Amino acid sequence: MQPSAAHIGQRVSIRLHDPEGGFRDLLGTLETLTQVRKKDGSLVSFDPHLIALWKIVPPK
Repeated sequence: MQPSAAHIGQRVSIRLHDPEGGFRDLLGTLETLTQVRKKDGSLVSFDPHLIALWKIVPPK
């Protein structure tokens, strides 16, 4: 399952399959179905087909 448009604006944790092996994690606000805004304000794009796991992170 992948995040949907209903999840945009929510804080998420996304674990992606790394094409070179292993995984990489993103934590931040889901801006679009392919972008997360990190705490430092940077916008990171990702391929939703590479999502291994993801979840909504409750507010602090």
